[in-house]
Amino acid sequence: MNQIFNGFYKKTPQERLEILHKLGWSNIRLDLSDETGLEEVQSIDDIQLPNLVADQMIENYVFNYQLPLGVAVNFIVNDIPYSVPMVVEEPSVIAAASNGAKKVGNIKAKMLKRETIGQIILPNVEKPMLIQEIINSNEQELMKIAKAASENMVKRGGGPRKIWTQTFEGDSGAFVTTYISFDPCEAMGANALNTVLENVAPRIATLTEHEPLMSILSNYATEAIVTARCEIPIISLDKDAMLAEEIAHNIALASEYAQIDPYRATTHNKGIMNGIDAVLIATGNDWRAVEAGVHAYASRSGVYRGLSKWKIDHSTNELVGEIELPLQLATVGGTISVHPTAQWALDLLHQPTANELAEIVASVGLAQNFAAIRALVTEGIQKGHMALQARSLALQVGADLTEVDEVVKKLRESGIMNSTKAKEILSLLRGK
Repeated sequence: MNQIFNGFYKKTPQERLEILHKLGWSNIRLDLSDETGLEEVQSIDDIQLPNLVADQMIENYVFNYQLPLGVAVNFIVNDIPYSVPMVVEEPSVIAAASNGAKKVGNIKAKMLKRETIGQIILPNVEKPMLIQEIINSNEQELMKIAKAASENMVKRGGGPRKIWTQTFEGDSGAFVTTYISFDPCEAMGANALNTVLENVAPRIATLTEHEPLMSILSNYATEAIVTARCEIPIISLDKDAMLAEEIAHNIALASEYAQIDPYRATTHNKGIMNGIDAVLIATGNDWRAVEAGVHAYASRSGVYRGLSKWKIDHSTNELVGEIELPLQLATVGGTISVHPTAQWALDLLHQPTANELAEIVASVGLAQNFAAIRALVTEGIQKGHMALQARSLALQVGADLTEVDEVVKKLRESGIMNSTKAKEILSLLRGK
């Protein structure tokens, strides 16, 4: 499969779409002249967000803000090959993901469980243990109310799963929180869960004689954990066996350091989220909710740590990478169901289930992380990043499309990547 994508980055957008079309992964064609009569074939215009739809999605709409959509190649997740749609404005993110995926090989990913969590919060509780006991002893009745409030979700095999309570001490006194875990099936489930909470809250108020402060879902998705793991033969890291060993050792060291220094862990995780966010945006998922939950999860020990770990398995002579993070994603509902580009992105991923999408996304994060750390401990991050940045620099200083390639070439030859140098090269090119 990797051979199909050799030199993919050198091809035109039309040629890339043609490859995806021939693989049966996309029905988008830039040239429809030879597809007369094939209704399933679409043009790019067919998957753009219509203004009328956009006007219904948000308030005070004026026009669409566009970002580039690209495809990361070489991914194999749970033995299935993928080309992954990514929406991102930053150069090198898609290139790094593609390169990382090629190096790490078949990634084994698993969604351990997929439930979202909601909270009903009681403030100013004088006898919190008693209130917890009252709520816990009425769990069956509360669960019955919760299921009745989500009847359609229950019919699809989802709905409320568990109710529990916890006390927190604040400056103003004790808070008692009732938690409800909820299986949203293929949806994000925010509206469904909030409806459940608002139906259960009045009964809790009656039972406890305490009025809830609020009833709302949490974006800390500790019941929606995904793991991904890859095993890379150390010898594959470089043609020089000794250098390959050194690279593996340094990647493991860099991973260890991201577990102990929050300053490094923050940038370590930002690199992971470069890939994850790009896929979430492409598929219409709520990347802000995922970001909030992921960073909370990175701090669960009381110290902010890296989300991934890389270690050397001396018994197999492999570099083993693992990532674990909360990913409450969806494949239906909300933006996903009304945004045609999100629908195309899911088609490109073979219409995955919500669990499968989370596994793909976690795998992208792991591959992205490998590419970043490998670059950091070898040639440094700037070499690859700034080479791709050259194209953006050329455009920033006013080069037209016929001049960009020559400006990029001269920038790379100079070894200086800044706008002053780009302007100088452009002026010389134009004879000024």
